[in-house]
Amino acid sequence: MANSRDLVRFDWAIKRLLRNKADYVVVEGLLTSLLERKVTIKNLLESEGNQESSTDKFNRVDILAEMDDGELVIFEIQNNRELDYFHRMAYGTSKVISEYLKAGEPYESIKKVFSVNIVYFSLGQGEDYAYKGTTRFISMHDSKDELTLSDAQRNAFNCETPSDIFPEYYLLRVDKFDEVAKTHLDEWISFLKSGEIPVTATAPGLAEAREILRIDQLSEEERKDYDRMMENLRYQRSVIETGRAEGRAEGRAEGRAEGRAEGRAEGRAEGITIGEERKDLANILRMRAKGLDDTVIADLLNLDVEYVQKH
Repeated sequence: MANSRDLVRFDWAIKRLLRNKADYVVVEGLLTSLLERKVTIKNLLESEGNQESSTDKFNRVDILAEMDDGELVIFEIQNNRELDYFHRMAYGTSKVISEYLKAGEPYESIKKVFSVNIVYFSLGQGEDYAYKGTTRFISMHDSKDELTLSDAQRNAFNCETPSDIFPEYYLLRVDKFDEVAKTHLDEWISFLKSGEIPVTATAPGLAEAREILRIDQLSEEERKDYDRMMENLRYQRSVIETGRAEGRAEGRAEGRAEGRAEGRAEGRAEGITIGEERKDLANILRMRAKGLDDTVIADLLNLDVEYVQKH
């Protein structure tokens, strides 16, 4: 089994290494396993939405691929927790659709967009690690009645249902995978979580990934870039965990101190409240200083965004 120390992380590789056509086979393998059909990438595109930005230090990966049939695939890989991530998924597909519909073109020229989202944090509520979202039109009076395309529409657009036109969303919650790999998609998610590819893996693209993603094949510049990314991720996790631990400790200590000063019954409740507010303020300021935005801070501290913004 290839050790995780021997292979670079996929989220770094897809943005830094897998840009050559000869290496598309790795990304094609993941898409083939996910969409359950043969996928061939024509090229990787640059769009306004997938440029490197100040958030790149937290390794938000945003890649746009064009397939041979003209369909577009957005790759979003996110390590940092985002409470409004579902909204970002909707924004991402909308932006790509508008970017690739030229002025004056008919609406029928809109390209089918697949949004593939790989997240390394708990998002939403559910037991599975893999979810798919499509657009369907169901009768409001009869759940068995689904609106379909007319014969003329099917012939004109080469589609069977409205869902073939609208964006398709795939959400892979890596941290929820804790199983023995039984399918090709399982094998891919296992690799995304552990960084290891067993020699018995048969999923398309993994055999190639085992060779292409070897750390010992990186140039000196690539190795430094990869080490910086890993250090940023470790630092980010440390900031979050430290904030949580210190917040809990400070809240307990300050709450007890204020409680003693105010009196046994009344002071205990009021002291804990004051202590919690001071703890919140300290954590908010600490996390802001580390570059986290108010939405992320509110999610991490289990606070209302409005409360965080007031501080």
